[in-house]
Amino acid sequence: MDITPATAATPPPLPGGSQPAPAEQSKAAARAGDRIFLALSRGSGILLLVIMAAIAVFLTVRAASALSHNEGNFFTTFEWNANANPPVFGIAVLAFGTIVSSLIAMLIAVPVAIGIALFISHYAPRKLAAPLSYVIDLLAAVPSIVYGLWGALFLVPHLTGLYGWLNDYLGWTGIFAYHDGAARSLFTIGILLAIMILPIVTSVSREVFLQAPKMHEEAALALGATRWEVIRMSVLPFGRSGIISASMLGLGRALGETMAVATVLSPSFEIGKSLLDPGGGTFAQNIASSFKESGEIGKDALIASGLVLFVLTLLVNGAARMIIARRKEYTA
Repeated sequence: MDITPATAATPPPLPGGSQPAPAEQSKAAARAGDRIFLALSRGSGILLLVIMAAIAVFLTVRAASALSHNEGNFFTTFEWNANANPPVFGIAVLAFGTIVSSLIAMLIAVPVAIGIALFISHYAPRKLAAPLSYVIDLLAAVPSIVYGLWGALFLVPHLTGLYGWLNDYLGWTGIFAYHDGAARSLFTIGILLAIMILPIVTSVSREVFLQAPKMHEEAALALGATRWEVIRMSVLPFGRSGIISASMLGLGRALGETMAVATVLSPSFEIGKSLLDPGGGTFAQNIASSFKESGEIGKDALIASGLVLFVLTLLVNGAARMIIARRKEYTA
């Protein structure tokens, strides 16, 4: 009785009656898989470039339509009245508010985030590090409108004491002069944005610090280095490019944040002498608050400001890539 198990169909014989070797069959299959994967990867990259190009073309065409009707200088005008006849609008106040609030957020968030990341990765006990990491990651999932409501109803009323303290000790500089009123200023927006980008910078920095070579740390400890010296000489140099990447991710969110800023800020098209003065505006906040009641030219004008924000974000990310490329010796 024949009990030979059924086998798959054998490949056609080669010229001369010989069969292809199993190794050659596996190589052929592997090469086919490589070609499919290469095609999918290349197609994904091309699709991304096409999408970016389509966005850029759309923004440029609509912006050109608005700028052709503008009676003011788009980059220096301190006014936004795109529904007037003739329309007059400019981004001077919006650019100032966007950049200043984002820089304030970065100055507050990045040092705190690096400290938290180092504590989780190198100081905290394992029983504390895991729950703390979970809480930090959870903050990134909170919707921006929730941050905005919290900022408007809790943060703004409780910042008047800090504003008074800054006025007492730093008011002579003019930058921190406070003249009473609600704390709905660019400085408040900077604090709120710092809280929002803190989880992003912390999470990325923490993962980078955990990838630092343990042999380098152990060697430094064996030579008598303190814990801080190990971090300063081994961990921070290794994670420098990661810190830059994390900071740029946080800056990208700060530049484009919309609902939280629109909920807290008292918009105006004036640049105050003090960071504590109410008013100001950002690109995203102005688009969100003005788009609904804008006419056709007004919407095109808002799209023109969106194009500026788009280019600004690309420049920030490009600068980050250049900085990282100069520090390849510190990358993993």
